[in-house]
Amino acid sequence: MLRRTVLGLAMIAALASAAAQSPLRVAAAADLEPVLPHILANFERSSGIHVEATYQASAALTTQIQNGAPFDLFLSADMGYPKRLISDGLADAAGSADSSTPINYANGTLVLWARKDSSLPPPSLELLHSPALRRLAVANPDRAPYGRAAVAALTSLKLYDALKARLVTAENIAQTAQFVDSGNADAGLISLTSALTQHLSSSGSYFVIPRDLYPPIQQGAVIVSKITKRSEAHKLLDYLLSAPVQAELARAGLTPAHK
Repeated sequence: MLRRTVLGLAMIAALASAAAQSPLRVAAAADLEPVLPHILANFERSSGIHVEATYQASAALTTQIQNGAPFDLFLSADMGYPKRLISDGLADAAGSADSSTPINYANGTLVLWARKDSSLPPPSLELLHSPALRRLAVANPDRAPYGRAAVAALTSLKLYDALKARLVTAENIAQTAQFVDSGNADAGLISLTSALTQHLSSSGSYFVIPRDLYPPIQQGAVIVSKITKRSEAHKLLDYLLSAPVQAELARAGLTPAHK
């Protein structure tokens, strides 16, 4: 009897130790991939909390959370997907004043990007009207917020029907940038965070799509309900909303939501 009790206590202690050592898992929108690793590294150094991030389209991450993926914090590229998780009882609003609305941690910017060695004119609205533009990369509008913004901008310009057959659709905004960079498309509607990376800023140039041509890309965060690292997730979210990190997000191509 005593032996079984000792073994049981040892097992409980081992499980508790394993839980304590497991990383804080973040599901992050693909537009954050050029931005977040450096921020998470600084957070780890200051907090001692180890973080692992997975970068994909917001729709794909939402499906994974709905299927029970062990994420603690979801940083979406829009407010709609995390809001759906709150409605389904799978996440909470992370302290937002409105319990049905995710925390707005930043806002995205859509740009037209092309390689500098392209035979086409530099990116501009005129380029979108050019018949020489044969392939235009966009993210899947059904799965990626930047893809929806791209389609909205083309529709506002009354160009969507004319360009529809020339669109090259990527799974997410990171893959959209890869399509253009690799030459699989002549130009692409990508995130400013991608355009400002060292590689793309040296190999290409961009034009900022006027913000009145597409709905705001409000990026939202929620805490996933079935987690054990709630306190750590809130610490990371507070860190993202702090003034120094919001300024860092601005330098990387996101408009701060908190100043």
